[in-house]
Amino acid sequence: MLIATIFKSHPPAPVDSHHRRVAAVRNALEKRPQFHIMNRATLIGYLGGDAEVRTGKNNQKFTTFSIATKTSYKDKESGEYVSHTEWHRCIVFGKFGEFAATLKKGAHVQVEGEIRHTEYTPKKAKKPVRTDSIRVNSILKLDRAEKAAVEEQEVEQEIPSEEAAA
Repeated sequence: MLIATIFKSHPPAPVDSHHRRVAAVRNALEKRPQFHIMNRATLIGYLGGDAEVRTGKNNQKFTTFSIATKTSYKDKESGEYVSHTEWHRCIVFGKFGEFAATLKKGAHVQVEGEIRHTEYTPKKAKKPVRTDSIRVNSILKLDRAEKAAVEEQEVEQEIPSEEAAA
């Protein structure tokens, strides 16, 4: 009876390598934290217009901008590529919103945040309207360094020519 209780609390070690691997995976999964609920969006695209600073309730400032993402697929019947552009409204709060306000039309960015759904009733409408937006918590500018380097070279070329004329 004593032996049976020992085996129940501490089962014998697996015999072959397959059972050892299964036991190792099971132990790793038990130690890893489980994320069962997550609201995260990552978008890579181009700004459709300059970012705008707005003031909401309680004089809280926030920045809004729109990002265009594009997907494409090959149509089976015609054999041609079909593309679809999707626009995403992004909202940035706090000091990070001040950085977002510097973004200009055409900027290539990666944005991370969470999806938010808001319902409101416009003054002229009877039915509530539902809008979706991304509440941004991370922005990464993806503009190529080559583009910045070309602009710097143009400025450097203009300066020596002006000195020669003087």
